[in-house]
Amino acid sequence: MPQNVKRRRGRGRDSAAASHSSRSKVHLRLRVNGEEQEVACAPHSTLLEVLREDLRLTGTKHGCELGECGTCTVLLDGRPQLSCLLLTLECEGRPIVTVEGLAEGPRPHPLQIAFAELGAAQCGYCTPGILCAARSLLDARPSPTRQEIREALSGNLCRCTGYLKIFEAVELAARRMKDPAAQPSEETLHGRRL
Repeated sequence: MPQNVKRRRGRGRDSAAASHSSRSKVHLRLRVNGEEQEVACAPHSTLLEVLREDLRLTGTKHGCELGECGTCTVLLDGRPQLSCLLLTLECEGRPIVTVEGLAEGPRPHPLQIAFAELGAAQCGYCTPGILCAARSLLDARPSPTRQEIREALSGNLCRCTGYLKIFEAVELAARRMKDPAAQPSEETLHGRRL
């Protein structure tokens, strides 16, 4: 009999918690990928949770959820931010760009094209965060050095690659943003490393 009492008490607490949680939702207007979105979420919801679960923008990935891997990187006010560490409340009215919003119109962003062309992604799980961080870099520095690329992407961990193809893809995208006819370097095409 004591077990039944415990169960009843537990269910009561669960339903009271669910009722309290539905009452404590906040209603926000977010600017995501150039579109206004209205969401109702718990005040403690992270931007990562709202993007994936409420807005179904699943390009942004769950990684460590501790701010250590960069997998959840999005652009907030044009700067790379870790969405797992941002409360959605902090983002109201500010421009948010996810990997789904990198393309302008039907054509992918030059970074997306270069990554695909050079095989800069293997499993691809970290790629959306890397693309967002690289986009911010190219917006700020259209002709970055290899060292600047390394530094800009230093918060994005990739477990599959040695980063070389990622760096080469960012360099190729930078060249193509100035000259759409730019091609990969001979070293990249023929596998020679300097």
